[in-house]
Amino acid sequence: MDRASWRAQVLHNHLLQSCSRTILEPNGCLNYSPPELSESFAFDIKEMRKLMDGHNLEERDWVFGLILQSKLFNPKISGGRVFVCPDYNHSMEQQREMTMKRIRYLFDQGVFEGWLTGEGLEAEMRKLARFEVLGIYDHSLAIKLGVHFHLWGGAIQFMGTKRHHDKWLKDSENYKVKGCFAMTELGHGSNVRGIETVTSYDSNTGEFVINTPCESAQKYWIGGAANHATHTIVFSQLNINGKNQGVHAFIAQIRDSDGNICPNIRIADCGHKIGLNGVDNGRIWFDNVRIPRENMLNSVADVSPDGQYLSAIENPDQRFAAFLAPLTSGRVTIAVSAVYISKISLATAIRYSLTRRAFSITPNEPEVLLLDYPSHQRRLLPLLAKTYAMSFAANDLKRMFVSRTPKSNKAIHIVSSAYKATITWNNMRTLQECREVCGGQGFKTENRVGHLKGEYDVQLTFEGDNNVLMQQVSKALLAEFIANQKTNKPFKGLGLEHMNKPWPVIPSQLTSCTIRSSQFQIDAFHLRERDLLRRFASEILEYQAQGVRKESALIESYVLAEELGRAFSERAILQTFMEGESALPAGSLKNVLGLLRSMYALICMEEDAVFLRYGYLSMENVAAVRKEVTKLCAELRPHALALVSSFGIPDAFLSPIAFNWIESNSWSSLQR
Repeated sequence: MDRASWRAQVLHNHLLQSCSRTILEPNGCLNYSPPELSESFAFDIKEMRKLMDGHNLEERDWVFGLILQSKLFNPKISGGRVFVCPDYNHSMEQQREMTMKRIRYLFDQGVFEGWLTGEGLEAEMRKLARFEVLGIYDHSLAIKLGVHFHLWGGAIQFMGTKRHHDKWLKDSENYKVKGCFAMTELGHGSNVRGIETVTSYDSNTGEFVINTPCESAQKYWIGGAANHATHTIVFSQLNINGKNQGVHAFIAQIRDSDGNICPNIRIADCGHKIGLNGVDNGRIWFDNVRIPRENMLNSVADVSPDGQYLSAIENPDQRFAAFLAPLTSGRVTIAVSAVYISKISLATAIRYSLTRRAFSITPNEPEVLLLDYPSHQRRLLPLLAKTYAMSFAANDLKRMFVSRTPKSNKAIHIVSSAYKATITWNNMRTLQECREVCGGQGFKTENRVGHLKGEYDVQLTFEGDNNVLMQQVSKALLAEFIANQKTNKPFKGLGLEHMNKPWPVIPSQLTSCTIRSSQFQIDAFHLRERDLLRRFASEILEYQAQGVRKESALIESYVLAEELGRAFSERAILQTFMEGESALPAGSLKNVLGLLRSMYALICMEEDAVFLRYGYLSMENVAAVRKEVTKLCAELRPHALALVSSFGIPDAFLSPIAFNWIESNSWSSLQR
């Protein structure tokens, strides 16, 4: 065949193949199909929501409704649905202005009624429920309100007496007085005892004089101070007749009713942040600011008109601990809000993965749903189980807090510190994983998940740096252990009663049935906590035997301290989860909670190297646990939609990719 004939034959064959229907037929376009059409609900999601929210469902739905009714909350239509979310394209100044407008609207609707003047458990739980909904909408809104009501208002409630309650609480609830909380300084954050602001008493005038003696003493990161606050709680060293009496708290006015900065006060803005730009964080300097003697918050200590220092608590350490009481409410609300943000990100990522497909396993077959990939399940479903477990723990923490007594304050401080650290760390991990599994869509601000990382990163360090809080937890546990050794009395409180029992025994070989039993799981957690506490105490004593001071020994033993803090927190969370599960009657709800509880317990074991490092589990048993996690992922997969639907978060507070992500990105949606 000559070359011309050969080329004609090649062209002929090519054209015949090109006309083949199988080659020219295009792939069908992807269509969105609501996951509800293919996913079944094996349990009552309304009953599950009652367990998750825990209380005041009607109050929550009322506040959700108020937000959806007002254009102040930036409603936008996407994919045929209405979504509400702050406009983060606004400038910092615009975001702050919108935060204040939303607060005024909510005030007019009566949302804050009783937040400072209401009494009793019911009023406190109602306030917490409403506050949690506002945090679901916007972190800046929640923090702005949290500073005013929980920190400023809480300080007056807890640290003040009747004269302060009568003068300040009603006006604060009505937002006539706008308060902030000046504790943190440029030079001192976690180490409150080391703050440098100084307050002295002038017996000639009956006034306190507050002074910022150096630049490192400037109050820093004070939410509300830059633009709006009229008053602040000032934490400072109290100097009486040349003697330092330690840290005390005072009320000082920083602006008049017209918004003008008061004499001898200097205020500067902290500037743009990686999140929370709807909050006006500011810096404050006090230049010999005089305040009335009555402005000292005096529930713990007072100064007489002639300058005598008075306190029923002689021990300076106990006095200092009493002054830190307002921070407990902050840690409680932070832990709870972190759970809800994890719920938002998981609901979005799981709904998206139930409608988004990628790759075909065999030719000419439909692409596979993301959540049908075992690897995708492994990324999301353990985090879903953790969020469920932490919901039970957060609700238990709230009940502890609203039912607090002077005797229980210590336990609440320890548990709230542990939960605040553990839950906020988990929230940031959840946000990152959900951002990644949503791919490029997770990077868009309108889809919330990616932006929430910047908004909630601050939770890891404010109201106590997480690492410092965990060391405080371990120090408290060490004190309990040493006291027990000295008195030989049984352990009581903090869930440490298991220390009074014989050492748990872990079977040398684990079956699937054993691994999933709550008894094995709690035994393994008890063994870890008990052994780490003994190791921690032993290491401290060993350092001290070598002549190292106890404080230095604690610093040197930070690794064991962190491991013990984690063990305590995870055991406490598992314990509350088990209690919630056991209170339910037999049925589908209890069954799915059993799967989640097992997933939570086993993923904690898998992720913590101490189970293998100290021999609580053998290498074979660790492998068996890991294999069981994979099985649990497959068993939880059919319940994924029902589990995130049980969160009770209205669709409008999620994101467009949680629903018809094709329509929300269509050309026609842009034209609307």
